[in-house]
Amino acid sequence: MPIDRFAIIDSTLREGEQFARTNFSTGQKVEIALALDDFGVEYIELVSPSASPGSFRDARIIAGLDLTAKVLTHTRCHMEDAKRAVDTGVSGIDILFGTSSLLREFSHGKDVDAIIAAAQEVIGYIQSQGIEVRFSSEDSFRSEEQDLLRIYGAVDRLGVNRVGIADTVGVATPRQVFALTSEIRHHVACDIEFHGHNDAGCAIANSFEALEAGATHIDTTILGIGERNGITPLGGFLARMYTIDRALVAKYKLSDLPRLDRMVADMIGIGIPFNNYITGETAFNHKAGIHTKAMLNNPECYEIIDPADFGLERSIQVGHKLTGKHAVAHRANQLGLRFGEVELHDVTAEIKRLADAGPLTPEQLDHLLRDRLTA
Repeated sequence: MPIDRFAIIDSTLREGEQFARTNFSTGQKVEIALALDDFGVEYIELVSPSASPGSFRDARIIAGLDLTAKVLTHTRCHMEDAKRAVDTGVSGIDILFGTSSLLREFSHGKDVDAIIAAAQEVIGYIQSQGIEVRFSSEDSFRSEEQDLLRIYGAVDRLGVNRVGIADTVGVATPRQVFALTSEIRHHVACDIEFHGHNDAGCAIANSFEALEAGATHIDTTILGIGERNGITPLGGFLARMYTIDRALVAKYKLSDLPRLDRMVADMIGIGIPFNNYITGETAFNHKAGIHTKAMLNNPECYEIIDPADFGLERSIQVGHKLTGKHAVAHRANQLGLRFGEVELHDVTAEIKRLADAGPLTPEQLDHLLRDRLTA
């Protein structure tokens, strides 16, 4: 089905807290929440307030901020956890229950009837408090489909705002995500949320397929941080949606994405990967001669994303052995230099010869161009 609406549930302050190097301070959590709200995400999800005294305190602080985004917290489908979550003042509570045979046998030991009974009790309580509620299965793609449909059908009849599908171990393929989400869409009237882990590198593709199949909400984190290899990265998801239809992401403050990525990278002590979606060092870097010629004529030849929409600039490398005369002429023009065709051919050949030993620095390149024109 066509994608005409979706909402981002950013889970940097929940799933992101499960990343190996994360230990956000209260101040950092507030800074992230304010930045995400300014960026325009519709929801901000927080770690369970039952996790620690500090988690409860921080949830109350963030829930008390004057945000446009709805603040959610994520917790087990336990009555005591739900009551503690309500006490934080959040706008919504995301409850979950393991539904795969592995989790039912080795984690909580409950059958489907017991899961439904627990869900009915906890959902009823949360609704009585006037709070939004989502019920998610855990390890959805290693669960029996008939079990999921029974459970989702039961909670949908209770009037939950969303049901959640979770690829908890990152095992699902895009085709599996589309098939399961489509089937669930036929059985529930409520919204559908997708949470995809990236263990096998499919989180972005799986999120997109979930939307195509009828999902309405996608979980992300800044830089994709989370348990193990993390989940759908905010930037990567935006890149995917931008290339489908720029209007789909026009509601977000795209130029703030580089700031978000740098902020979280600095907080957790990691570098932004060189090939990171949109904000990586080489995301808009062009090198090969055949590429740079076309880029100089029309950037859309080799760019599906306009870096200017994200507050960034493209770069064209010139001082290397793969360079071409069009790139060299472009750099010369920037310096106010004009080469004839023969001169341009010769200086390009000289750059290639020198660069066989290693790329020229920008300073070396400019010096060579100026010397050649005045020689």
